[in-house]
Amino acid sequence: MKKGIILITIMSVVFALLTGCNSVSEQTAETELEKVTVLLDWVPNTNHTGLYVAKAKGFFKEQGLEVEIIQPSEGGTAQLIAAGQGDFGISYQEEVTNARAMDIPVVAVAAIIQHNTSGFAAPVEKGIKTPKDFAGKKYGGWGSPMEIAMLEALMAPYGVSVDQVEIVNIGSADFFTSVEKDVDFAWIYYGWTGIEAELRGVELNFILLQDEDPALDFYTPVIIVEESLIEKNPELIRRFLEGVSRGYEFAIQNPEEAAEILLEYVPELNRDLVIASQKYLAKQYKADAPRWGEMKQEVWKTYADWMYERNLLPKNIDPSKAFTNEFLPKE
Repeated sequence: MKKGIILITIMSVVFALLTGCNSVSEQTAETELEKVTVLLDWVPNTNHTGLYVAKAKGFFKEQGLEVEIIQPSEGGTAQLIAAGQGDFGISYQEEVTNARAMDIPVVAVAAIIQHNTSGFAAPVEKGIKTPKDFAGKKYGGWGSPMEIAMLEALMAPYGVSVDQVEIVNIGSADFFTSVEKDVDFAWIYYGWTGIEAELRGVELNFILLQDEDPALDFYTPVIIVEESLIEKNPELIRRFLEGVSRGYEFAIQNPEEAAEILLEYVPELNRDLVIASQKYLAKQYKADAPRWGEMKQEVWKTYADWMYERNLLPKNIDPSKAFTNEFLPKE
């Protein structure tokens, strides 16, 4: 009996010690997570799903990271990342190119979508089937010089000029309301507004930019970092991209489940639109690339040259320094 009591006491002590060790270990693991901030380019949407999946599924945590995803304040993502307002940012090739031409040190480390899915859209009753039909119509945009250059580039081969287009600044106004009341056409991303038109039963004529000019098949969106982070903490970039790559791979294989994860974080989004958009983007994230996130120098060079030739850049850039595939997970 006495031996039994002693044995039970010893086992209790050992159990308590083990439990205590596990608890300390878990606490240590929690405290050792490195905090990282991701700055979005806009309100959360299906372009960002891989980030939320990686967060929800613990892919970041497995890399020792505690990731906070925040929406931008005033200013472009490139400027904010360069100013240290976040560790990683969601931007796009045009912004990175323009930033580097102005000596703002940001570098793209992954492409979220392989091909440019944007273009000009109009309800079919507007009769806009090619860029030639832009002449005499009213365009609704956000007041960027890039828009005028883009319209001019698309219209010139058809023998018409951007001067024949009335350009109206509609800011961030809803596309469907704008084309019903104020303008004839606008620049949209098919993966969101185009899909929404399908759900609403609104027939659109959609002119995909890359169909009109291969130079316009640029990366949008991309993930960026401040250039010095590459030297200071390359392992952080590598670990972050390992986690986020798994997030996007999951979204590619499981679009509906990924959509539900995004909706858990952003319940105010239209559920039907998120699911339909996610199914569309599941085929676009990686597309024909050998792995998610990979970029080509020729794409960076071609679009930088296109912008420079149209006086959209104060100077041309070295495309090899604007991006890197170095930190993507190995194939």
